[in-house]
Amino acid sequence: MKLISLSLLVVVLCLVGVGCTQPAEQPATPKVTPAPAAATPDQFATERAIFAKDCINCHMAKGEGGRVTIDDKKLKVPSLREGHALDHPDSEFLEQIQKGGDGMPAFKDKLKPEEMSALVRFIRHEFQGDRPSPPEPAKAGSPH
Repeated sequence: MKLISLSLLVVVLCLVGVGCTQPAEQPATPKVTPAPAAATPDQFATERAIFAKDCINCHMAKGEGGRVTIDDKKLKVPSLREGHALDHPDSEFLEQIQKGGDGMPAFKDKLKPEEMSALVRFIRHEFQGDRPSPPEPAKAGSPH
């Protein structure tokens, strides 16, 4: 019996000895989650704000236009997405924004020239799928 007890003691000591010589498990290091990528800045944020302030009441949020009543006047506002708006070169858009007409107010005293030009680029991007401006009409007297 002493022999069995002694053998058992040797086995336990060997197991303890082997267990003590093994490196201890390292505590799990927390995974570092990278910070979410910053959202892409809106290149048209300023123009979007101008449109929201000065244009959205008539041309609507999606540029579809339609029938509206402004200052007790019923207007049929053209779409910026389709129809003849797609055929106007940038210069005609700028002139319409500057001078107004057909119920649209003039913005030449309200917006800077660079804001109006940027607004035309925004319209082309936002409502016309980055469609390029049609060619400028030939000026009278210009060579063909």
